[in-house]
Amino acid sequence: MSQEKFVEAINKSYTVNGPSIYLGAGVLDGQIVAEAKVNLSLKMMNRHGLVSGATGSGKTRTLQLLAEQLSSAGVAVFMPDMKGDVSGMAKEGAINEKIAERTKAIGLDGYKPAGFPVELYSLSGKLGAQMRATVTEFGPVLLSKILELNEVQSGVMMILFKYADDKNLPIVDLNDLKKVLNYLSEGEGAAEIKESYGKISPATASTILRKIVALEQQGVSQLFGEKSFDIEDLMERVDGRGVISLLNVSDVQNQPAIFSTFMLSLLAELYQKLPEAGDLDKPKLVFFLDEAHLLFKDAPKAFMDQIEQVIRLIRSKGVGVFFCSQMVQDIPPTVLSQLGNRVSHVIRAFTPNDVKALKETVKTFPTSAFYDMEKQFTQLGIGQAFVTVLNEKGIPTETVTVHLAPPASFMGPLSEAEYKTLLESSDMYKKYKDTVDPESAFEMLSEKVKASQQKQEEEKQEEQRAKEEAVETKSGRTGKSTLEKVLTSPITNQIGKSLVRGVFGVLFGTPPRQTRRRGW
Repeated sequence: MSQEKFVEAINKSYTVNGPSIYLGAGVLDGQIVAEAKVNLSLKMMNRHGLVSGATGSGKTRTLQLLAEQLSSAGVAVFMPDMKGDVSGMAKEGAINEKIAERTKAIGLDGYKPAGFPVELYSLSGKLGAQMRATVTEFGPVLLSKILELNEVQSGVMMILFKYADDKNLPIVDLNDLKKVLNYLSEGEGAAEIKESYGKISPATASTILRKIVALEQQGVSQLFGEKSFDIEDLMERVDGRGVISLLNVSDVQNQPAIFSTFMLSLLAELYQKLPEAGDLDKPKLVFFLDEAHLLFKDAPKAFMDQIEQVIRLIRSKGVGVFFCSQMVQDIPPTVLSQLGNRVSHVIRAFTPNDVKALKETVKTFPTSAFYDMEKQFTQLGIGQAFVTVLNEKGIPTETVTVHLAPPASFMGPLSEAEYKTLLESSDMYKKYKDTVDPESAFEMLSEKVKASQQKQEEEKQEEQRAKEEAVETKSGRTGKSTLEKVLTSPITNQIGKSLVRGVFGVLFGTPPRQTRRRGW
């Protein structure tokens, strides 16, 4: 194919009338063709997408490039910072030899380094504003995923949440959850739910309790509680630019199921709380899910159903979702079919499994008259990717190898001093710093148990009194006649004693002296 036909085909496929994101220039036969401009319609960003490729191929910088241009267009962005090296978006980059070479090659005139409004968050509260969610907001499905519960245990978790909903018991933190579990698995609570909800076996309750304690021991119990994170804070804008909210998870990297599931919980909350928006000229928020394979690893069916529902329907809320992972195969087919925009970096085909994955990946892209797809995939350089997106009419574009544009912000982490300064100046950090302890299931059930115990004690005392009266009746010491009651009363006894003393005083007292008459 000639270069002229290539430029014509690419420009026809990627020319956008409305606002767009500039990805870079097309590559043909190893040559960068600056005239072949590759753009992604901003309107189509809520059709979701996938950024994939081997480690070190440039996925993080692709996400940075997308986030910067979304921010410039007034679209808020949420993305995880897996290694703490994306915080540099808060300050402008520096033009060096490599940047100058790349901008010149793709014909990017007027490249100017820039910093962007960034908000720092973390799950521990140490590296950013504390992100929290109540256990109730998290829900039984996502919580079961974090606790790695089996089907039976997940069913028990459903009962706990159903009972709490029916009885208006707020489950705020893990202490609340443990209290509800203990209450419903033994004693009065077990009897209360047996007919309406089913019985919870002590063995299952003990297993769930151990897993909750193990989660607490991992140091992430502060993830659950109040103040819970307000999703409206993700929609902020500064001077017309969307805020880039970075969730720094570098301190909980050894707990991937926790941070990946927490991100999904935020997404589910966005879906539940945001109003219908229809087709917007640009999305309200674009949500990046890095290390997406962690979401789907050993995921139960209920969990997968929830993900599929959110991805399928959240578009109408004005939210776009981009998954980021090494392999296309990391994403389940039912989710992958919803992702209209694809940016795939190099695939390493070193093993038979790699070769098989490569062939499967190629099948997910529209065929191209300009490339031997399998061969080209393995020959992509750093900062290059195969791209196909949806045009403004929702039609998949021509598959093209793109030499990607460089980010305008700093490609690396902020220094420790810069990070601290940014954090201390954050209103969000101050807003979520302190924990609130509202009245919740723990206090309510404790009071209920206390009242029940007090009532039982009173009933026990009443029963004891009744027994004592019964014993007295049986021995004949009760049921006296009126005369007997009068005669045996204290007053009667006192009067009787006085009379006895008087009578006996007369009978046995010293007789009075008789006067002797003189002369007798």
